[in-house]
Amino acid sequence: MQGTKLDKRFFESTRGRIVSLIRGTTKTVNDLAAELDLTDNAVRAHLLSLERDGLVRQSGIQRGTRKPHFAYELTPEAETLFPRAYDKVLNQLITVLKRRMAPKALKSVLRQVGHSLAGNKTSHASKSSLASRAEKGIAALEAIGGAARLEKEEGTLFIKSGSCPLAEAVTEHPEVCKVAESLLSEVTGATVQERCDRAGSPRCNFEITERQ
Repeated sequence: MQGTKLDKRFFESTRGRIVSLIRGTTKTVNDLAAELDLTDNAVRAHLLSLERDGLVRQSGIQRGTRKPHFAYELTPEAETLFPRAYDKVLNQLITVLKRRMAPKALKSVLRQVGHSLAGNKTSHASKSSLASRAEKGIAALEAIGGAARLEKEEGTLFIKSGSCPLAEAVTEHPEVCKVAESLLSEVTGATVQERCDRAGSPRCNFEITERQ
C-alpha cells in the first residue's frame, strides 16, 4: 500500500472507512465497532491488515469501564497517501505564469525549480559511473513521487517512469517536464534530455549522457 495514493475505491471499503475515521484523531476498537456497526473481532482483523500495510499504529491506551483499550492512529506515511490539492495549485500557478511571462522566461523559472529541488543531492563526482549517477537521479525522482527505472537502449541510458509525479500539471502544461529534467541534470551532473510521452497519461522518459 505504501507509495500509492488512496483512491475512491479504497475509501469505500471497510478499511478505507476506518482510515477516514482515525485520520486526525485516535480511536479504539470499541469506538470503531460502534461507528461501523461491526463486531470487535471484525474491526481487529481490519486493523491488523492496516498495520501490516503501515497505515495505522497503536498510540497508547484509553481507559474503559472494565479494562483499558488500545487506541489507534494513522502513521505519518499514511498521511502522505491522501489526495492533496498540490497538483491543482501547481496547475493554476503555471496557468497564471504563462499569462505573465514569455515562454523562454517560464522555462528558465521551471529549470530553476528543478535545480532547487536537487538541494544537496547534487553529484558531480567524476569517478562515479554515469549509471551510478543515474541511479541517484532515480532516487531524486522517486522522492517527488515518481516510480522510475533505468534502461539502456543501444548504449544510451534512459530514466523512465510509467507514472509521472507531475502528471496533472504536465497534461495541461508540457513545459513542467523541465522541472524534472533540471532536477535530474543537477543530481547526475550529466546532460539530460526530456523525451517524455504525453500522448495519453504522461510517462517520463529522460535520456542521460555524459556532458561534453
